[in-house]
Amino acid sequence: MSSDTLAKVPAAPETPERADTLRIVPQRRLGQWTAAAALLVLLALVLTSVLRNEAFQWNVVADYFTSGSVLRGLWLTLWLTAVVMVLGFALGTLLAALRLSANPVLRAVSWGYVWLFRSIPILVQLLLWFNIGALYPRLLGVRTVDLLTPIAVAIIGLTLHEAAYAAEVVRGGILSVDRGQIEAAQALGLSRARRWRRIVLPQAMRAIVPPAGNMLIGTLKGTSIVSVIAVSDLLFSAQLIYHRTYQVIPLLMVATLWYTVVTSVLGVGQYYVERYYARGSETRR
Repeated sequence: MSSDTLAKVPAAPETPERADTLRIVPQRRLGQWTAAAALLVLLALVLTSVLRNEAFQWNVVADYFTSGSVLRGLWLTLWLTAVVMVLGFALGTLLAALRLSANPVLRAVSWGYVWLFRSIPILVQLLLWFNIGALYPRLLGVRTVDLLTPIAVAIIGLTLHEAAYAAEVVRGGILSVDRGQIEAAQALGLSRARRWRRIVLPQAMRAIVPPAGNMLIGTLKGTSIVSVIAVSDLLFSAQLIYHRTYQVIPLLMVATLWYTVVTSVLGVGQYYVERYYARGSETRR
């Protein structure tokens, strides 16, 4: 065999004994660690500035954090959030069913509703409902001013607004279910109700729960907008206090901390609900 032929013969693979002697050196990421250290220093400086800044008046924050008026406003905020989410998803589910209907009129009505209420800012919607008496002084034989209290206006306005988004969330979740599974259930003779209960909804919930959880947190924070129509929610209660005491920053911090606490609890709950519906899927976290 010539020397040229020997040169073309590939080298023998490394033996296990030789591979064990090789030392694996991790890739150095000096830039990432430098950026992380700089970010930690910056966060520490910001946190120190907030805690040591006397303008925040943390002693006043502690005094009002569990005051009666603030807790009553917090309770109204939680109650309003729960009512709006239940009613909004009930109406949104109906709209999603209409959107998926074979009837073109029902599809058009559902699409028009979603288009309209997603196009108008929620503040404008609330103000329109609050001043509905200028258009319809009497409804069902009752003066509109007596029929639609500020809380009723808040529930109506927020529910109609959230229903438009809930409809798209539910519709997207239903469309995420593989059509072949539904056809297989039909071939097995399952009724429409059982197909929806046993096949469609369990799988659709995987796609519905994450955006629904985000909607819940967004609705909780969005209820603060009802303070413009004098609904005594958490923010409005804090405003009433600082209008009397002129301690604006501490009372705003009280509202901020309560919103942070509640949204954090809801976020933890959303995480476990998502895990529950992700059982058996590859996307489980």
